[in-house]
Parts: sequence; structure tokens; C-alpha cells
Amino acid sequence: MLDILNEVKNFREEEDSLKWEGTFEAYLNILKDRKEVAQTSHSRVFEMIKSAGLTEENGEKTYHFFGDEIFGLEDSIKRLVEEYFHPAAKRLDVRKRILLLMGPVSGGKSTIVMLLKRGIEAYTKTDAGAVYAIKGCPMHEDPLHLIPTHLREDFSEHYGIRIEGSLSPLNTMRLEKEYKGRIEDVVVERIFFSEDKRVGIGTFTPSDPKSQDIADLTGSIDFSTIAEYGSESDPRAYRFDGEFNKANRGIMEFQEILKLDEKFLWHLLSLTQEGNFKAGRFALISADELIIAHTNETEYRSFVSNKKNEALHSRIIVMPIPYNLKVSEEERIYKKMIRESDMSHVHVAPHALRVAAIFSVLTRLEDSKKQGIDIVKKMRLYDGESLDGLNKVNVAELKTEFPNEGMAGIDPRYVINRISSAIIRKEVPAINALDVLRAIKEGLDQHASISKEDKEKYMNYISIARKEYDEIAKKEVQKAFVYSYEESAKSLMENYLDNVEAFCNQRKLRDPLTDEALGPDEKLMRSIEEQIGVSENAKKAFREEILIRISAYARKGKRFDYSSHDRLREAIQKKLFGDLKDVVKITTSSTRPDEMQLKKINEVVARLIDEHGYNSTSANELLRYVGSLLNR
Repeated sequence: MLDILNEVKNFREEEDSLKWEGTFEAYLNILKDRKEVAQTSHSRVFEMIKSAGLTEENGEKTYHFFGDEIFGLEDSIKRLVEEYFHPAAKRLDVRKRILLLMGPVSGGKSTIVMLLKRGIEAYTKTDAGAVYAIKGCPMHEDPLHLIPTHLREDFSEHYGIRIEGSLSPLNTMRLEKEYKGRIEDVVVERIFFSEDKRVGIGTFTPSDPKSQDIADLTGSIDFSTIAEYGSESDPRAYRFDGEFNKANRGIMEFQEILKLDEKFLWHLLSLTQEGNFKAGRFALISADELIIAHTNETEYRSFVSNKKNEALHSRIIVMPIPYNLKVSEEERIYKKMIRESDMSHVHVAPHALRVAAIFSVLTRLEDSKKQGIDIVKKMRLYDGESLDGLNKVNVAELKTEFPNEGMAGIDPRYVINRISSAIIRKEVPAINALDVLRAIKEGLDQHASISKEDKEKYMNYISIARKEYDEIAKKEVQKAFVYSYEESAKSLMENYLDNVEAFCNQRKLRDPLTDEALGPDEKLMRSIEEQIGVSENAKKAFREEILIRISAYARKGKRFDYSSHDRLREAIQKKLFGDLKDVVKITTSSTRPDEMQLKKINEVVARLIDEHGYNSTSANELLRYVGSLLNR
């Protein structure tokens, strides 16, 4: 049993162990060994992403930092990291730009920002991501700002660290009054970023322009202290509690940035370009923060078309975040959404979410003008499937054909809403692919933003998704039935391999009964090879490949068996299923199965439950559906 209070205590003790406090002199000793402590906000975020790891496979980079939350957006993430975070970390001019994530609703923009914020919170609790600030400073100011301007060049040569920014008005006063100008005595502490505690992370959301005050960004005068300090220009009479103040050293998020009133947007000009902002009756206040914002494409186009926004537009780097275009990754999105809901106990039959994903991805794809590539082939290629005569080069060409592909279509929220509707409506705690497609179809009438033309297209995509499911369903039952005839499958495989060996070595086979010398059974071999589309011209190469695989296994002392070659196993299963089709028809569609048929049905249901992820309800529904397909 979890002792929650004990866990909280351990967590508190762990946090306490990370705390550090010392003089500025002691802080300089830390810098001698660990220069990364003084890195910029952009560099800290980039190093955080890097530290999570990187995998490169088939020319596609996957940054693990985003791996468990962002699906199918590898190209966008790669561009985000390599075209913004990396050069910004190297102090190139990119860091003086607002990072604007632009894309359709529910495309992952907010999730990316959330990951960065949660990630930087955790990273500042590590040695590599440690951040130190002047103690008591509401802006968590960089202690190096204490070093006078005329000494900074010498400091840079000695420590290898560049100092940017000026000491804030409040700390300038504190240095004189509290520390008598002795910077070596100024107290420095280690800080930990926290959005909840408003340390190193700021978030700004637009509201009514009439009631929203610029003080929300820059802080405000504390009128209750003016009598004490005698002037509005005394920094002690000012609350440095705006989002700009609190986001210093870390991340500043602007939600729906282009909905902001102009007076807020113009305050970003100085912050982005010069690294400072104006507050109260003070000189410009330095701030080092990564500014990240998000918006949709319609608002961005409207913003760009307004000539008044040219100055701010030139200080924005736009990163398109389109919808995911991979069926398998879309399926992962839906699994995650259901897992995080209160309906995770409901059984969702295998392939139900895949069928929904097929529909969603089809709505986001553009019809290619390239010969021989229809939208279904394109969908399969994008998902990493190999199709005859088509390869990765073709995929790369397809992606350049429509640069804005994925910026429109059905969003994941709509689909998960319809799946949720199907889950809630169905009395049995299980839903299948047909339930999902039915719910999506019914929902199109309620989707106000879908035009009549789009609705017709989407209805066609539902039909395509249904056809795809029909093939998947037949294959599922095929596999379950074939496993029930496993000995037959193995025997067929051995027979095929004997004939392949005879064919490739140009020798005869012996009839086991008559001992008669016979040539290889071409009819048998072709009946199997045709199941997976091996042409007459390609049969020799395919058979030689099988023989090479057998030899490779033999050299390693391993036995080549039924599971050693995926394509051959698929061909054997299809061949056997074709031979068994009449048995399957009778068994699955019989209203009153005899004892033998009932036994076979139970075996197949058990196989579907144990090895394919169905429950009793969904397995029996699958069998009935496939029976109806085979009897059409």
C-alpha cells in the first residue's frame, strides 16, 4: 500500500537537498568548474531537449524529449529544434525572435509548449540545468549582472562566459543599501523553475482588452508603499510581478498571441530585439527569456495582411505544426486520450482506433497528381508501408508536392468526441470498429464547420475506412483459423520449401509413396507465391531469397521454421485460409452450429482473446461480421 505522506516527505527532503545558498564569491567558484550554470534561457532549453536523447533511423530523427506525447510530427519537431532552438542556443540572431507555433486546432501546439514548461521545471532540478539567482530578487536575476560593465570583457576572457544585461533597478538599490557596494557579499541562491510558483515560467492569456492592463506583463506601482518610500520611481515601491518579470531566465508563453491588443504586442518589440522592457519610471529592465506563442492559421494570415504589424512580423519565426499524417501515430493519439479519460476500462476492440485514424488521416491528405498514387497508397506510404515500385524517395517527393499538407482536415478532438459518444451510448462495455465509424458518420451532420462538399468527401473516406477494416477483419479471422490448423500450415510450408530447394538446385524430388522421381511442383509453389503478389518474373528471385535465408539459418545452427520469413508466412496463411474459406463461412455464419463447428468457433474465439487482444464480446462480433462478409 502506498504511504502517500511518506512519499511526500521523501520528495520534500529530496528538494531540500538540492537547495544551495552562498555569497557571490562562492558562486564564482561554481562557475569555474561548471560554465553551463551561466547559460542563456535558449541554451538551457536546447540542452534540456538534447539531454533526453536522439534516435536517427531511416533518415528520420526522433527527439526523445517529445516522444511520449507528440506523435507523427517528427519533421516539424526536427525543424523546431534544428532551425530555432539550436541556433538560438548559440546566440545567433534567431534568439531575438518570437517563436510562433502556427497550425490547426488540436494539432499539438499547446502540448509542445506544455512539454517545454514541464521539462524545464524538471531540468532545473538536475546538475546540468541548475540555475542560480540573486536572493530576494522577484525577477530571479542573473548574479553576473552584478559585475560592472567595464570589467565584463576581462571576466569573459578569464571565465569563458559572456555577460549580457544590466542590473535591475531594485538590485542596484539593494547593492548600495544592503551590501554597501560589495558585490562579493551579495547572497546568491539556487532556484527551481515552477509555473505554479511563478519562477522562471510566465504565461499570458488574452482577455477583454478594456480590462486587461499592461501591468499584467510588466508589473505595477505598489501605491500602499509610496508614503513609506516617497516616490513612484523608488524600485521598492514597485511590484515586479508581471509575467515578463517572473519569466526571466526561462520561458514566456503567449497563448493565442494574435488575439492580443496591439499595446501588448508592441511591448514585445524591445524584449525580443534588445532583451529588455520598459516598466514604471525606470530605465529599461533586462530580461533573458525564450518567448513562445501559438495561434491558428486563419489568425496568422489576418495578422500578416495588416501592414501595421510589419515590425512585429519581422521579429517572429513561424513554425508550422500540421496534423499528423501517419495512421499508426494517429492511433497512438487516440489510445493516449482514452487512457487519460475515465473510460479507460471500456474495451475498445483491436483496429477500432486504427479505422478512426485511417478516416482522420485521409481527410488531411491532398490528392497527388503523380501517376499511380491514389490517396490510399499515399496514406500507406506515409505510414511506412512498402509498396511495389515505390520507396522513400517517392515519399519525399510526395511531401514536397503540397507544402501545406496537414494544415486542414478533421482534428483528433472531433474523432475522440465521437469515439466517446460510441463508448457512452453502447450498453455493453466494448466497442468495435463499426461502432466507431457509425459514430463518426452521425457526427458529420452536427459538425457546423464542415461544408457540404467536404461532407461528401468525408463520407467517401468513411467508406474507404470501412473497406480497409473489412480486409483487416478477414485477416484477423484468417490468422485465428489458420492457427487452429497449425499442423496443416507447417506441413504446407515444409512441402513448399522442399519444392523450392529442388527448383533452385535443379534436382528431382522423390514421391514418398512410389519413390518415383518428380520435378518441382510449380502449381503448388505459384499458388502460394501469388497470395503475396510475387509475379511470374519475380518468382526465381523470391525462391532464391528463401534458399539464402535457409542457408543463413543453418550456418548459425538455427532451424528455419514457420515464423522465420514474414512474407512467406503470410502467403502460407492466405493460401490455407483460401482453402479453408468454405469451412470458415459455414462455421461463422451457422445459426445452429453442430458440435464440431462449435468447438472450432470456441478455439478461434479463444485465440482472438489470448493472442489478438479481443474480449469475448468483440471476438464473437468479429466472427459474425466476417461470416457475413464471406457470405456476400
